[in-house]
Amino acid sequence: VGRFENFPLHKLCYKHSSTTAQELRLCIRNQEEVEESLVDEFGMTAFHVLFSTADPRGELLEILLRKFPYYVLGWKDANGKLPMDYLIS
Repeated sequence: VGRFENFPLHKLCYKHSSTTAQELRLCIRNQEEVEESLVDEFGMTAFHVLFSTADPRGELLEILLRKFPYYVLGWKDANGKLPMDYLIS
């Protein structure tokens, strides 16, 4: 069982270099309960995952920002880090 098995949005963000904008939009559209799948077992949102990768793609970030409320960027993960903490470290 992979870390992102129950979190397809997180998986697409993790594999950002091969994820297309269309795939991300489709994944968001297909998730019935997006709110329930916002945070994985490490307390990470899709923003945490995207920002923790090398060279996160702005196009995918724009899609996430259009879909999810901005306050999600203020959520800390299990390590007490905000998504932006990963981006700037």
